[in-house]
Amino acid sequence: MSENGGQHIQWQGRPIVLIGLMGAGKSTVGRRLANRLRLPFVDADVEIEAAAGMTITEIFDRFGESYFRDGERRVIARLIDGTPKVIATGGGAFINQETRSLILEEAIAVWLDANPDVLAERVKRRDTRPLLRGRDAGQVLRDLAAVRNPIYAMAPIRVSSHQAPHEATVRAILEAIRP
Repeated sequence: MSENGGQHIQWQGRPIVLIGLMGAGKSTVGRRLANRLRLPFVDADVEIEAAAGMTITEIFDRFGESYFRDGERRVIARLIDGTPKVIATGGGAFINQETRSLILEEAIAVWLDANPDVLAERVKRRDTRPLLRGRDAGQVLRDLAAVRNPIYAMAPIRVSSHQAPHEATVRAILEAIRP
């Protein structure tokens, strides 16, 4: 939205849900997007940790991925309550058919698409991602992209997340969702 530059606009539409692989910038871009749209920002992973009283890594270690995905599905269903907001999801959330259907029916899904090698550079700075522990981040992300990208492509909006300032991604989303 070049005509309003860095100004804020008031979004009255459905919740905006950011999807994509880990490291695509869903949380960082989501916060900035919410600020520009004067909306609340919610990180589904933070909400899952609060609901469970433990970190995502602890949930994976103690109960496994399928248990985590079930909790993730319930939390996202609670967050998509019809009120305008920006929601960042975990990389696997949209892969769950029930969660994906809810997002596509009740929200605006925005896929932050990025090259797996770029993502590997971003995520190797933090050791908090259960799917990467003890593994080659680049290979894991290439494998995940091969499986998940065709599913992410079901989102009506796709924005490239590349080596550029986060504000460029925010502007691309604003342009894509503009009525």
